[in-house]
Amino acid sequence: MPVEITWWGHATCTVADSDVRVLTDPLFARRLAHLRRRRGALPPPGAWRADVALVSHLHADHLHVPSLARLPEGTRLLVPRGAPRAVPGLRRLTRLRVTEVEPGDVTRVGALRVRAVPARHDGRRLPVGRHHSPALGYVIEGEARTYFAGDTGLFDEMAEEVGPVDVALLPVGGWGPYLGEGHLDAGRAAEALARLGPRSAVPVHYGTYWPIGMDAVRPHEFHAPGDEFVRLAAERAPDVAVHRLGHGESVRLGVAA
Repeated sequence: MPVEITWWGHATCTVADSDVRVLTDPLFARRLAHLRRRRGALPPPGAWRADVALVSHLHADHLHVPSLARLPEGTRLLVPRGAPRAVPGLRRLTRLRVTEVEPGDVTRVGALRVRAVPARHDGRRLPVGRHHSPALGYVIEGEARTYFAGDTGLFDEMAEEVGPVDVALLPVGGWGPYLGEGHLDAGRAAEALARLGPRSAVPVHYGTYWPIGMDAVRPHEFHAPGDEFVRLAAERAPDVAVHRLGHGESVRLGVAA
């Protein structure tokens, strides 16, 4: 099978393709500021191993310096251009091989091509960030073409900018009861599937972290997005096979010629 996807929670996935391990937006924390991990065990140390790690944007639940510090020495790390200036902690990760990228850049890792693509999302390091970096998605091209969307809203050029893909890892929710601009909920993610037309999809970025003290506030917003995405994807993109994974679960996907 050409590609194996493991979802560790939130936006953190391992994509194994062509004997290369790619880790997306590593987040290995039990607690992050006002957020607490409410579902799924923390990823085990084996999840920290990767040939390359991808950071989609500067928000702390996607660019988490303490989690990046756990990556093995020599791991390649792709970050949005300008990220080390905006996040000084990145400059202390001298054990990693950090490369800044922007939309259109292609990085070769073993047999893979990793292509940075645009996303529609706030690129600042919040809450007081004044330095901007582009929010990115990535297309991992090996035996399969796997799109990791990071955080993004829908945009008109999505299909053109991302290009044909076989697998889409799409955010379908968030870490609170409300989603702002630049996010996909289950419905918008299903629309993204209809535009992109992959063979397979895995919903991510839901059902992991929730604000402390808000367990009883709109709890369905925490639990429901994965199932809602499965339902809506069947209506709007019926040819796409959707795999709703539990935390730590994997799926192996073959890609037809």
